[in-house]
Amino acid sequence: MIDLIRRLFARAEPVVSEARIRDASAIAALHGDSFRRGWTEQEVEALLADRSVITHRATAGSAFAGFIMSRLAADEAEILSVAVASAWRGRALARSMLGLHLRWLAGLGAHTIFLEVEENNVPAVRLYARAGFREVSRRPNYYPQPDGKAATALVLRRDLS
Repeated sequence: MIDLIRRLFARAEPVVSEARIRDASAIAALHGDSFRRGWTEQEVEALLADRSVITHRATAGSAFAGFIMSRLAADEAEILSVAVASAWRGRALARSMLGLHLRWLAGLGAHTIFLEVEENNVPAVRLYARAGFREVSRRPNYYPQPDGKAATALVLRRDLS
């Protein structure tokens, strides 16, 4: 009986799969909740329709738990955005999505992956460092802050081959 109750109330583990146009609304909503300047649903739809953009989503049952999106150009890719719903943060979901996404990009021929991250975004910087990304450049005064100042963007790179 206890086992039945546990299964009824257990939270489904997220499943990572390719995102589709129908996910645009959920991606836009999560992006808006996660970043100061969120993407509109129309911007996300345009990205999802772009054949050079690769997007994975994480769902847990009917809940949208996260996404990762990159743009592929020849043998390089740029991670455009990664976001995880607050209920799923701190549970290694971003790491799982990133790992699958990097393998997918490698399978498509990407040898080098770039991204930009705000230097003060400690969880993201830690995620990328653990995944083997290294800093190759900085962009001072890149990300606007609520106090009117701007934070530095770290430009990170990882070679896949």
